[in-house]
Amino acid sequence: MDIKTLITVDEDIQGGQPVFAGTRVPVESLFDHLEAGVSLAEFLDDFPTVSREQAVAVLEVANKLLTSRNVAHWYAAIA
Repeated sequence: MDIKTLITVDEDIQGGQPVFAGTRVPVESLFDHLEAGVSLAEFLDDFPTVSREQAVAVLEVANKLLTSRNVAHWYAAIA
């Protein structure tokens, strides 16, 4: 899944916060839920407009970003 079709950033939707495409659900809410120990299934129950495919794809993107050989570049950008 292409990230541009997966995540939307629009000032008119949640003030420009990245959201799952086609929804008003911030991507950050997925990570907040997982950090709090909430299962993916429960997150999807809480946000029925987000598909399992979308949530898994976001997790896969995050995994690729954080495990790639270029992580030093990301670290430099956010440190």
